[in-house]
Amino acid sequence: MESRESRRLDKWLWYSRFFKSRSLATKFCASGKLRLNEKVVRKAHYGLHVGDVLTFPRGPHIRVVRVVGLGTRRGPAPEAQALYDDLDPPQARKKDGPRPVQQARREPGSGRPTKRERRETDRLKGCA
Repeated sequence: MESRESRRLDKWLWYSRFFKSRSLATKFCASGKLRLNEKVVRKAHYGLHVGDVLTFPRGPHIRVVRVVGLGTRRGPAPEAQALYDDLDPPQARKKDGPRPVQQARREPGSGRPTKRERRETDRLKGCA
C-alpha cells in the first residue's frame, strides 16, 4: 500500500500565505467556508494532499487553487506561491463601478452655508 504524504489544512493555508497567522487559518477552516474537492470542510486537522483542489472566499474574490506542494515552512512569497496553481485568478476591479460623489464647490472665504443654502443643497441631492 502506498502512503501519501499529507499536511494539516490550516498549516498549508498559513504556509501558502493566504492567512497571516495559523490561528486565523484554523478559525477560517472551522467556519465552514472552505471546500476541499467540492466537499465542505470544517476541521483544521483535515489531511491535505498534492493534487487536491481548494475553493474559498478571500476578500471580494472566490479563490480556486490546486495544491502542487505541501511545503515545510512559511517562507517568502515566491516560495509560498510555488505551493499552488491558481485555477481561477482574481480579476482586476472594473473601473465602471459607481463614481464617488463630488462635494459642492464654494468660493474660498465665503464661509459656511446658511440654513437656507443647506436646505436647497439637500433638496437638490434628494435627501429631503
